[in-house]
Amino acid sequence: MSSSDIFIGEIIGTAVLILLGGGVVAAVVLKRSKAQNAGWLAITLGWGFAVMTAVYMTGSLSGAHLNPAVTVGIALKDGDWSNVPYYFAGQFLGAMIGAALVWVAYYGQFQAHLTDPETASKPAVEGPGPVLGVFSTGPEIRNVWQNLATEIIGTLVLVLAVLTQGLNDSGKGLNVLGGLIVSFVVVGIGLSLGGPTGYAINPARDLGPRIVHALLPLQNKGGSDWGYAWIPVVGPLIGGAAAAGIYSLAFAG
Repeated sequence: MSSSDIFIGEIIGTAVLILLGGGVVAAVVLKRSKAQNAGWLAITLGWGFAVMTAVYMTGSLSGAHLNPAVTVGIALKDGDWSNVPYYFAGQFLGAMIGAALVWVAYYGQFQAHLTDPETASKPAVEGPGPVLGVFSTGPEIRNVWQNLATEIIGTLVLVLAVLTQGLNDSGKGLNVLGGLIVSFVVVGIGLSLGGPTGYAINPARDLGPRIVHALLPLQNKGGSDWGYAWIPVVGPLIGGAAAAGIYSLAFAG
């Protein structure tokens, strides 16, 4: 894989991941959406299908890491960091593009939600709310160490699944069966470990859309919760590194 293939593949794949993943959240939480109040199961399944779609779409280009924590885990496993900057750049740019596309697709629903008298009468807050929740994650109970631990544990499971469930011949991404398995793992993480923080388990998935939320001209959107923003970045990176360590100790021949 060339550096340009990696960069382009990660842009496309991460954009699709966030478009479909953020899109299902928008569908469930925004007013005047046909899927409003569909619930947590719909969100977790939507994110799983988003991962599956993005992995199969761009796996041949970049290996479809779509997640800096996955990139770190594979780099630590292989000892090769030469392409990490291209992965990171593509992932964060793709996440921002995907978040902007969610806004376009749900433009009317955002307007209906934010101009609803009940919504507009509530003061803007820094914590997670329905609109910020479309773009990024936030804790139900704000406890730094619990929130950080939750993100570390969830990402450890994800990256260990990536490393053990079948990489492609180059070892730089998932093979066909591995992509399907990891998509179901993402659903399982959401159902089992998503309750406390919304399971970012991906620094690009959280930070890129959070930046877009801060930039978009959305009336009454509330704050972007920058005080929490480091946790879904640092936690997943630690979890990805820990998964690589466990893989090397327990699985590597």
